[in-house]
Amino acid sequence: MVHGRARSSRSVSVDPVTLAAIIAMAVVTYLTRVAGLFVADRLTLHGRAKAAFDAIPPAVLVAVIAPTALTTGWPETVAAVVTILAATRLPLLATVAVGVLVVVALRAIA
Repeated sequence: MVHGRARSSRSVSVDPVTLAAIIAMAVVTYLTRVAGLFVADRLTLHGRAKAAFDAIPPAVLVAVIAPTALTTGWPETVAAVVTILAATRLPLLATVAVGVLVVVALRAIA
């Protein structure tokens, strides 16, 4: 026994098709990111296209944070609202600090 677990005599096997799919997805992801670096230098955006590209980072941030803020409990939801309000007045680092402090305090209360 190693650390309370019995050793298993089973070996791990990977299906060749699954391995090929994982490698292909990794290559496509890498190429997409590298291509984005080259295209971004040559791309000049104006008007609505620039506004759309400028909206991507906040949209991704909301897509990542919203599920956690809305499904984990009231402390996280309240902290998210307070952080959003702080973001309208404070710089980024201060906003992050406010969000962390509020969620820690509310979790201690809950």
